[in-house]
Amino acid sequence: MEPVKHIHHITAIAGPPQENLHFYRDVLGLKLIKQTVNFDDVNTYHFYFSNKGMDDGTILTFFPWDTRNRGVKGSGQVGRIAFSVPNGSLEHWKKHLETHDVAFEESNMFGNRGIIFEDNHTLRLAIVETDAENNDSDILGLYGVELLSSQPEATRDTLRNQLGLEELEATLEFFHLETVGEQRHHIIIPKEAPARGRDGVGTVHHVAWSMEDDLKQQEWREYLQDEGFHVTDVKDRNYFKAMYMREKGHVLFEYATDGPGFAVDEPLDALGQKLMLPEQYESQREEIEKTLPKVEL
Repeated sequence: MEPVKHIHHITAIAGPPQENLHFYRDVLGLKLIKQTVNFDDVNTYHFYFSNKGMDDGTILTFFPWDTRNRGVKGSGQVGRIAFSVPNGSLEHWKKHLETHDVAFEESNMFGNRGIIFEDNHTLRLAIVETDAENNDSDILGLYGVELLSSQPEATRDTLRNQLGLEELEATLEFFHLETVGEQRHHIIIPKEAPARGRDGVGTVHHVAWSMEDDLKQQEWREYLQDEGFHVTDVKDRNYFKAMYMREKGHVLFEYATDGPGFAVDEPLDALGQKLMLPEQYESQREEIEKTLPKVEL
């Protein structure tokens, strides 16, 4: 199979939606490009954020939950999400986070100069400086993820042998891989497997890999099944088609098509400005809007 090119999106679980919106839009400077609902739980928002250009490989999404439903970070989850920023902008981000009272530490866990910190709901994040030149210091997109696997070598083998990622380094502490597409997303897998995690506020739900189109997705479904993985049926998420599997280290992987895209139901210049519902839930709009918390844009 042709290798997976890049991460399509990452989906995490946040606390109250207004707080989630504040941190990622107002603190990190990402663009809210879609307000919708969790298609499997219409009483929960699903927010989509991207870099300002809405480029491929930059999408981060959230299910805002009640903060009483705290997650437990551990194997079968993403340990940390990393963002990429332009060359020379790391000092700007240190000062910026200090201004917003966000504590951070310097770290090169993803192979380049960076800082690690948590969002306002304890989700673990990083900002990594890249060689990219830019006139400003805005986040460019996703740099990569740390995967907490219950079977680190098996997860490494799946990424390398089935998904086609390139292994850059294997140290005593971790495996380091990257995608072969233009974005070069980095994957870090610690070799020490932590105790099993539990979904909830402050954890990542899944990592989605990019599929070019429906045909490629179906080819991947058949291929992964032939390789011994259980893959779900394809589900229509309105903005893309999705299928899911648990890899051998229990991390949930999604395989999502690049199209039809986020402008399929609203104009580009109005993305994220109002609640968009898929056709099957439109008749329930009044009830859904009463149930969801009010969000001030």
